[in-house]
Amino acid sequence: MTAILTVHGAARTVTGSCYLIETYERKFLVDCGMFQGAKTLKALNYGPFPFDPRDIDFVLLTHAHIDHSGLLPKLAKQGFDGPIYATRGTIDLAGCMLPDSGHIQEVEVEELNRRNARRGRERVTPIYTAEDAEACLKLFRPVKYDDWMRPAEGIRARFWNAGHILGSASIEIELDTDVPSARQLRLLFSGDIGPDAQTFHPAPDSPENIDYLICESTYGGRVRPKLTHDGRLDLLATEVLDAFKDKGALVIPAFAVERTQELLADLIELVDTGRIPRVPIFLDSPLAIRATQVFLDHTDELENGGEFAKAMATPLLRTTETAAESMGIERIEGNHIIVAASGMCDAGRIRHHLKNHLWRQNSTVLLVGFQAKGTLGRILADGAKAVRIQGEEVKVRAKVRQIDIYSGHADGEALALWIEARTPVKRAVFLVHGEEEGMTALHERLTASGLYGTRVLEPTLDDIYDLVAEAPEPRSRPGPRRLQPENVGRFDWHNDLSRLWLDIGDELDHAADDKARGIILRRLRRALEKSE
Repeated sequence: MTAILTVHGAARTVTGSCYLIETYERKFLVDCGMFQGAKTLKALNYGPFPFDPRDIDFVLLTHAHIDHSGLLPKLAKQGFDGPIYATRGTIDLAGCMLPDSGHIQEVEVEELNRRNARRGRERVTPIYTAEDAEACLKLFRPVKYDDWMRPAEGIRARFWNAGHILGSASIEIELDTDVPSARQLRLLFSGDIGPDAQTFHPAPDSPENIDYLICESTYGGRVRPKLTHDGRLDLLATEVLDAFKDKGALVIPAFAVERTQELLADLIELVDTGRIPRVPIFLDSPLAIRATQVFLDHTDELENGGEFAKAMATPLLRTTETAAESMGIERIEGNHIIVAASGMCDAGRIRHHLKNHLWRQNSTVLLVGFQAKGTLGRILADGAKAVRIQGEEVKVRAKVRQIDIYSGHADGEALALWIEARTPVKRAVFLVHGEEEGMTALHERLTASGLYGTRVLEPTLDDIYDLVAEAPEPRSRPGPRRLQPENVGRFDWHNDLSRLWLDIGDELDHAADDKARGIILRRLRRALEKSE
């Protein structure tokens, strides 16, 4: 029996977790996530799968985040009809997140088609709709932590707490083979590993003594200072009080699941203890509102669940479900806090709030989570003086701040310790789900520890590995890659074009007079003519 691993997502510098495992009789996926980041990468969401969805027997899902689950409705829409195994917490969160993802796509495609019509371009269709997502949810099947389950003959799986978000799991898989040197292979997919100290979850746990470890490396190059709960509150209070000095608004892009709930609990605790003023706190994300209710439904599974339920009952917290309620926040003057999704500023209502506040000198944008390359959040974090939102240029006069105290990912030091605790890893460690710098840093940390030597691999998108081979190496592909490795995980031509438009606008704005502006435009025209 063969055992082939193909890395169809979350490879080197790629988001969108998706791994295809093929045995002699079965094909199954671990995760089926949506690509995020630069437009070139996100365009893969619209293209065909590099496999036939009808051939997939089942899916094992690590958690509900869209970069791990977001293409499941497309998979089902294109013919997959097998079970999707996940924990109960993941199923309940996916019940919010996948229909919301479909709705966002419908709205954004409708706006895009209006612009395309004006430009004479062809119409596009959503990757999937909210209705497609609802249909996909019928395929989900609940599993319990720590219990072995057998999704198919010769395959066993067990879910372990990953400490990342509600319901998140690392997944241990046993594959029977007919190869004498590897009669049974044990694989461990980390999913996303949470930090040791969290508001809602115990430290992550998983088995040791495995053959292959497929491990995330999101923050592999980062080492955070050790923070207590009080220390985190101190940092947040400092940011809030600084933002309130000029009677301005504090706008916080936040991931709708887990990070939003942790942040709200801390803000309300700061208010209740008198450390920040009693101001309105707007939760302006329908998804985050529904996800918060899922957390309230699971308080018995959360550490500090009772305290969280009490905090969410405060009259200071105002939820805005409708678009009209969201737009109404613009009329609020003076100090207030807006928490809105998405956390990387690439979609959702946060873009409207950024458009309304980035140009205001007395506003503050506080980034509290990971910002992938090519996203609006990353561009702001890197110090952009102007950005383009919904086709319009917006000057950045607001303060843009970033604090790394609400990440759901373990840092490089914690990841290395987690990997060490899985030893022995007999065949290879695959580092995935990380940008180049973080993945390289974690690789170097593991090599320096002397644990693995050359058995640390960094797969690129669509790499294929034979897991029963003595030394796993990428196999030749039967067809072309969807993206060449050198074009993955970097700012693409769309980012370059946006920066060029902004730079041209800036030059024209600062030109001495109309004559000088005319000279600039003629030079640009000559450059274009020379390139033809």
